[in-house]
Amino acid sequence: MTEKAASKPTVLPFSALYPFVGGALTGIALRIAFSGAPDDIFTAMSGAFIYLAPMLVGTFTVYVAERRKRRSWAYYFFAPFVANALFVLGTMIILIEGMICAAIILPLFGVLGGVSGLIMGAIVRLTNWPKQTVYAFAVLPFIVASLESGVPLPDRVAAIERTVVVNAKPADVWRQILDAQSIDSAELENAWLFRIGVPLPLAGTTHSTATGTERRVTMGKKIYFDEVFTDLQEHQYIRWTYRYYADSFPRFALDEHVVIGGSYFDLKDTSYTLAQREGKTVLTVRMQYRVSTRFNWYADPLAQFLMGNLAQSNLEFYRHRSEAQPKVGPNSAGSNSRSG
Repeated sequence: MTEKAASKPTVLPFSALYPFVGGALTGIALRIAFSGAPDDIFTAMSGAFIYLAPMLVGTFTVYVAERRKRRSWAYYFFAPFVANALFVLGTMIILIEGMICAAIILPLFGVLGGVSGLIMGAIVRLTNWPKQTVYAFAVLPFIVASLESGVPLPDRVAAIERTVVVNAKPADVWRQILDAQSIDSAELENAWLFRIGVPLPLAGTTHSTATGTERRVTMGKKIYFDEVFTDLQEHQYIRWTYRYYADSFPRFALDEHVVIGGSYFDLKDTSYTLAQREGKTVLTVRMQYRVSTRFNWYADPLAQFLMGNLAQSNLEFYRHRSEAQPKVGPNSAGSNSRSG
């Protein structure tokens, strides 16, 4: 064996993956530590976890990589981004996070991880504190979580509105709003909420109760709830609020962090306005919602996009069904179409 060959360092199999795997496992370990309920100190929806977990993943990924050889500035950003993606994927694999939360949070985690990777890259190039920096990022989430635990969550209440023109009379559209049966997935294929894991609605059936009129909504995974009518002007306007029950959202049916009516998100009310125009119907929906997180600056624009997309998909659903149904005759009453 030549002297040159003898001095060649041994490269372990898959050593290039060690920084990514190490960073991802670090994030998963922190996620397990932050598995508390919404009112616990160490919860995954705390600002401490949302902001600092991806940064810990980023700093650790760059630290491990730099121990082997000098990396580029591009590596400092993109390696932590990938490590955070693996971190989020890992939480799904071990069933402590669902696809909905993963899809929503991944862009934020990736960017925060990349920024922290750049900071760590500068630290390893300019200082002798890389190990101390990793230690600091490891303990900081627990310190910050303890400090923020007594601070109430900020509420952001907003509304979105969408309009569509339906080639049908208001009475035809009204009938579809009151009772939507046998909903097929293809009818709501453009709704991003259902693409990222929210179970599809199956039916919405209106019925009368001792206290008024309600619509029972059923969805996949045995989800159900009631829409309680607060205003009903036949063929013109309808508004409802929502009533949920202890078993409305069975376990694992929705990610616990995005359950409607929960600590972090709520759909407060929905209304439909119908206006006749030249034999057609101008149908407008307005949906009011609440977002309550430590990162509303990020969560609210996402909610606006998803709720706006859902509202538009609902309008298209009613438009297609109204235009395809047999037309209501002049002596027909929309209220007769309700199921008892």
